[in-house]
This record gives sequence, C-alpha cells and structure tokens, in this order.
Amino acid sequence: VSFAQPFINHKKATLLSMTTMHLNNKWCNLFHTIFVGTVLLLPEVAFAQSNVLVSTNGKLKFTSDAPLEIIEAHTDKLKGAIDQSKNTFAFSVEIKSLKGFNSELQREHFHENYLETEKFPTATFSGKFIEQIDYATNGIYSIRAKGFLSIHGIQKERIIKGTVNINKGIIQIDADFTVRLGDHDIKVPKIVYSKIAEEIKVDFKIQFKQ
Repeated sequence: VSFAQPFINHKKATLLSMTTMHLNNKWCNLFHTIFVGTVLLLPEVAFAQSNVLVSTNGKLKFTSDAPLEIIEAHTDKLKGAIDQSKNTFAFSVEIKSLKGFNSELQREHFHENYLETEKFPTATFSGKFIEQIDYATNGIYSIRAKGFLSIHGIQKERIIKGTVNINKGIIQIDADFTVRLGDHDIKVPKIVYSKIAEEIKVDFKIQFKQ
C-alpha cells in the first residue's frame, strides 16, 4: 500500500490539474479548481483544507412572472464552496434537478427547447465577495459577490447582492438576482411570449459548517 500511494497521489493531482487546463479567467480558474476539481473529483481534499467550506444541499428557486402565467421551479441540490482565506464563493446547480412547473409538458419544453439541458446541464457562478467578511465573528453581513454567471453556455459578469449570516459555526448565504433570457441566448417562441417572462427571478440559500 505504501508503495502505491505516491502513484495514487500523482494520479489525483493530474486529474485535478486537468480540470483547469482550458479555462481563460481567474474566476473560472477559482471555480473549477476549488469546486469542480476539489468537490466533484476529490471530495476528501476539500474537507482537509480548513479554509475551504463545501455544501451540497443548498436551495434555489426561480420564478417567471409573465402577464398570463407564473412559473416556479425549485431544487434542494444547489452545491457551493467558500474559500475563507481568499473571500471567494462559487455555486453550481444541475438544471435537471429543478422541480415544479405547471405541467409535465411545460417542464419538458423548459429542458428540451429553452435551456437545452442535455447540451448545457449546469448553471454556475464563481466570484469574490467585494466586502471583507470576518468569518470568526457572529453577525449578518450585507455582501456583493462579483464574478461570472454561466447559464446555457453563455458567461456574463455579474454582481450578486445578498447577506452572509454567521452564527455559531454556521455560515448561511441568502441572495437573489434576475436573469435576462436574452443575455444567455435563451430563445422563447413568440407564441408563448405572454407566458414566459423575459427576466427570471432567482433566489437561493445555502449553508456551510465551519
């Protein structure tokens, strides 16, 4: 076992480094290094790094409030990571985990025609808190996270506002923002314009244990 361990460690390091080879900006590097590489490929490493906190059961909800119809969907499988030493934050959600909608046909159209979930299975955000946070002190902090939001294969620089609530070793992030469908090349047929809003409201909540 001791003879094989260096090879295993080298193989894990190679897998981790491969996830960052084709990324073009530092915030994407942050997300893929910390979240995709650490959380998805080597989860045991994340918990060994005291500065990096990981959560896999956050809650996210989206609302389309159009003149003729309100559509809501939600998931409790939002994944996230915080690097306390760098004041950075990232989250990811599998689009297929969203439940709700007003009918099964509506859900199918959402995945197949609008979000093209088979081609673009996840939505991600990775960025850095503008405000400094004292993670060792209980309190509620109003924060802004500046970074890149990727939906439907289109990446946009965004500032997401929210709160960070630190209480007895639990860090909770609550935030909301809107997504313009046109910004992410999500096309809606004219026949349903009055049933699907151009701007979608997104709310999420996620907790981390220190």
